[in-house]
Amino acid sequence: MGSKWRKAKLALGLNLCVYVPRTLDDSAAPSSERLSDAALLSPTNWDSRPMTPTPSSNGLRLAKSGSKSSKQTCSICLTKMKQGGGHAIFTAECSHSFHFHCISSNVKHGNQLCPVCRAKWKEVPFQAPTLDPQPGRAPVGWPQTDAMMTVVRRLPPPPRRDRRHVVPLLQVPEPSVFNDDESLDLQPAFAERSSGNKMAAGHSAGKTVEIKTYPEMSAASRFNSYDNFTVLVHLKAAATVARENPRGNLASLPQLSQTPRAPVDLVTVLDISGSMAGTKLALLKRAMGFVIQNLGSNDRLSVIAFSSTARRLFSLRRMSDAGRQHALQAVNSLVANGGTNIAEGLRKGAKVMEERREKNPVASIILLSDGQDTYTVSGSSGNQPQPNYQLLLPLSIHGGDNAGFQIPVHAFGFGADHDASSMHSISEISGGTFSFIETEAVIQDAFAQCIGGLLSVVVQELQVGLECMHPSIRLGSLKAGSYPSRVMADTRSGFIDVGDLYADEERDFLVSINVPAESSMNQTSLLKVRCAYRDPLTKEMATLESEEVKLERPEISGEVVVSIEVDRQRNRLQAAEAMSQARTTAERGDLAGAASILENCRRLLSETVSARSHDRLCIALDAELKEMQERMASRHVYEASGRAYILSGLSSHSWQRATARGDSTDGSSLVQSYQTPSMTEMLTRSQATLLGSPSAQRLVQPLWSLGSQPRPR
Repeated sequence: MGSKWRKAKLALGLNLCVYVPRTLDDSAAPSSERLSDAALLSPTNWDSRPMTPTPSSNGLRLAKSGSKSSKQTCSICLTKMKQGGGHAIFTAECSHSFHFHCISSNVKHGNQLCPVCRAKWKEVPFQAPTLDPQPGRAPVGWPQTDAMMTVVRRLPPPPRRDRRHVVPLLQVPEPSVFNDDESLDLQPAFAERSSGNKMAAGHSAGKTVEIKTYPEMSAASRFNSYDNFTVLVHLKAAATVARENPRGNLASLPQLSQTPRAPVDLVTVLDISGSMAGTKLALLKRAMGFVIQNLGSNDRLSVIAFSSTARRLFSLRRMSDAGRQHALQAVNSLVANGGTNIAEGLRKGAKVMEERREKNPVASIILLSDGQDTYTVSGSSGNQPQPNYQLLLPLSIHGGDNAGFQIPVHAFGFGADHDASSMHSISEISGGTFSFIETEAVIQDAFAQCIGGLLSVVVQELQVGLECMHPSIRLGSLKAGSYPSRVMADTRSGFIDVGDLYADEERDFLVSINVPAESSMNQTSLLKVRCAYRDPLTKEMATLESEEVKLERPEISGEVVVSIEVDRQRNRLQAAEAMSQARTTAERGDLAGAASILENCRRLLSETVSARSHDRLCIALDAELKEMQERMASRHVYEASGRAYILSGLSSHSWQRATARGDSTDGSSLVQSYQTPSMTEMLTRSQATLLGSPSAQRLVQPLWSLGSQPRPR
């Protein structure tokens, strides 16, 4: 039998050679081979010890190390099948060979497809229970000392009588009602403290939200009136995450799940359509493994997998050691096939949330897809130029006519072929964010940034109230991005519904008012800001208010000095508006006009006070606008990445929350503009797992540097 090397090109442009034997029916293999699901560090291969399988009675070939096939490379763990190594070698009916312990773990949950050529096997290998006397070995290629992997245990094989009738997890019958969520047990985690924890004091001090206000000018002539005077309202949540020298030894990083925080109910809705086969699914499995390992014992997780239909892999259950084992087992059983039915996946995810018997304080859905829904949303027609993407969302997620949001969906568009417009709409309607994973290998970092925020919620149901203090002052506009806001009929008060805040997260809102002339007063009282919110740990409501915002009124104001804080936020809103206008223009086919809008905005920003002061945010906005211009160079470039990059940027600026977008590593990029320390720490943890694995070092280049810190605003 001859052989040849085939090259599988990874998302980052690296070439990795995978040895595949040529067989007589080799022509049946796909012409463009991709790396297998298991070949990219997916936590499937639980054991790397030598072992000898029970003799097979089904005619499949098993070769002891030292045979001719031992010169091959195992396509799962990417290591040589060395002569004399003591590892059993399994040769499938399609003639592809693997370490027996690698392939038996890969197929034990019902996956009967060859990881290399995707051929369906009629018979699969099973591993005898006596062959694994010592549990607890980490997956091949993962750092053995990584604290995340300490919960990994050998999953017991099926009973002997069932070994020929393994049912894939996706075929396990679902209950009609998803009220089988695991009961909450919150007290122990609330009492937990990581070593040297500096976090509890900040939270217990009761100062969970800080309010600051900045009038656009500190003084204005008393004889003049102003119709559109701007006041900046700045909010910052308390810092409540332990941080022990994030630049130091990664092994000593405190576990985020051990700090007193609000536990999370998380449902991940994952696309496993046919286009996810190979590298994409392997990277998704690895990213989900990271999420599973970093959830705390009081956090609960459920996984929905969808293609043409959707299935719940397992009920909402706590991520205890046993829960993690079960979740890892379920995720690693996934096989890609079928179409893309996003609506059905979200319906199942919403059903888990709706019908749970108990509720953790924080709830969220993570949606990942690399394609377009072909079952629910149709193209434009008649008087409806744009598809109605709200059809993709169940009522319980978008809330219908109810005020506020029910369950936020954080959407991740994977690769160049996803429907960025639908994913952005789903996140926008539900109150979540949209991230664009342009380079497939950074999916784990994108997930890490997201859960870094979700695992640090310190404020819920935050509402900002504004009240005019001077009898002649009236509210004009409230510039709050995507947050619902309203001015009351008397124009004397207004409200902004903010919702949740992560630890250290900041929000900035511009309030426009009229300022009357004051011929005899040295000061004018403008506004008072009040905040009401729920503490997610105690579930108690709390309120606080700012001091009155006052404006000095001298007879002669002298030189007008504009607040750089106000100017900075004006620039952010102006840039976001230009992005939105450019996107609308590009969708009409006028890419040159869209690029002109962005160029004009860059010119205006360069003339502002912030730009002259070399403000970091202004510099970053200019760099982002320039990047968007370049992604409008042609229709092909715009369709492949420009639309998704702009929409992810709009999502980030409108919610003032970090999103992953593209693969930019530019130091002035706004990829990190709203990152919180807890997000940065989770990203550091993600990079530690990747850099700790030699295989991962070859496959993945980090999107965020190991010691990255949040950018100053």
